[in-house]
Order: sequence, then structure tokens, then C-alpha cells
Amino acid sequence: MTYQSTTCKTLNIERRGASAWVWMNRPEVHNAFDETLIAELTDAVGALDDEEGVRTIVLAGVGNSFSAGADLNWMKRQGTAPLDENLADARRLAALFRVISGCATPTIARVHGAALGGGMGLASACDICVASTKAQFATSEARLGLIPATIGPYVIRAIGERQAYRYFQTAERITAERAREIGLVHEVAAPDDLDACVQGIVDALVAGGPLAQAAAKDLIRAIANRPVDEAVIEDTARRIAELRATPEAAEGLSAFIEKRRPGWAQAT
Repeated sequence: MTYQSTTCKTLNIERRGASAWVWMNRPEVHNAFDETLIAELTDAVGALDDEEGVRTIVLAGVGNSFSAGADLNWMKRQGTAPLDENLADARRLAALFRVISGCATPTIARVHGAALGGGMGLASACDICVASTKAQFATSEARLGLIPATIGPYVIRAIGERQAYRYFQTAERITAERAREIGLVHEVAAPDDLDACVQGIVDALVAGGPLAQAAAKDLIRAIANRPVDEAVIEDTARRIAELRATPEAAEGLSAFIEKRRPGWAQAT
């Protein structure tokens, strides 16, 4: 079943071959989060991840900004709400980042402008981040008397604990080049070259086996920051043994030997 955004108030879904481009569409508030955007983005990403034929998900923003983070009116409403309602709302926001981070489908953040607070969280939760030279990032919460709580696990994973101690407290703006230096951004491109840069990565992704890519992501989650002990060695051996026995691996190896494109690449 193909996911459609016809009923969405805050998103546009664009199909480009085997890639689904998810455009946050609240340009009047710089694509800031509110209840509706959080719910619609969570549903859209989850549905696209389950959709057969979608090989990559690109997250982007309409207007001048990628995302300015939380809608301040929404944040004020939640701050005056009863604790159980406030907590339930925070859990829905946390679930959004978890859904994006947990996708089996490769995800790319296309950041053309400001990615502040939750916007930086989105960029961090995606597997890959490509930024325009005009992009800026910040964990800006401290300047509002808040903390980057729900985005914290993903930002720390992207930039590391040491850098987080600085930026979580100072809320400084981070340029695209600096973001690449600290590990948040993979590629920086001139504004006119941004989509071509994203497409180059999309093309590289669709050349790989989808089952292998999902397994690679699961491998990273399983072994990152763990000592290389007997349990890790055994786990990695089992993973490759199981994957080698799949039809996808048989097709990939046969295609390489026969000097042809594998079936999954031909279908994209």
C-alpha cells in the first residue's frame, strides 16, 4: 500500500523513483513542531518505512528553514498543562525521534537552513545528514530555560559526549562546516548543489541490498561502544552467517560474479 499525504496538514510527500521525500510544510513558523506535525511526521515515516519499494527516505523542509524546533506557543501550552498531559505530549515527541532513528530504511536529512533544537534532533536521528553552506544548527534549549532532552540520545550519538557538554550549555549556533567537523553532518554543499549531493547519496544507497542495509544498521546499534569481547565476536559471526544464507546475498554475489546489476538495483 502506498502512503499518501493528502490528508496531512503539515507534510508533503514527494516520490522520486524509489526515494520518498518528506517535506515539512509549515514555512510560516519555520517548520516548528506542534502536536500535528509530530503526529503526522511519526505516522508518515513509520508508514514509508513499511512500504515496499521505498528504498530511501529524505527529510526536508519547505521555506527558509529546515526546522526551528518546537513551536513556542505549543511549548507554553504544555508547560501549563497538567503533568500527565505534559508527560504524554513529551513521550509523543520522544517517539518521533525513535521512529526516525529506528527505521530499517536508510534516512537522509536535507538541511538547507536553520536546524535548531528539535530540528537538530531530526538531523541527528537520520542516518545521514547533508547540509547547505547556509545551514545552521543549535541545541538552543538552554536559552529558553529548557534542555535538549528527547533529542539528547541522537545528538550525543552524532557529536559525542565531549561536544555535547559545550553545545548543550552554550546553545551556540553551529555552522555547516563546524557541524561536519564534529560529526553531525556528512556532506556540505553549496545551496544550488544540495539536491544533487543528496541524490548522489540516494543513488549509492539504492545500489545496496535493502536487507543488508537494515542489518548493517542493526549491527551498528548492537556493537557501538561495546568492548570487543567474546560475546561481540560471536554475535558478529552469527550475523554474517545468517545473512550469507539469504536470497538477497545469493543474488548479490551472483550478480557480482556475472558482472550485472542485482535485482534490487534493477527495480529502482
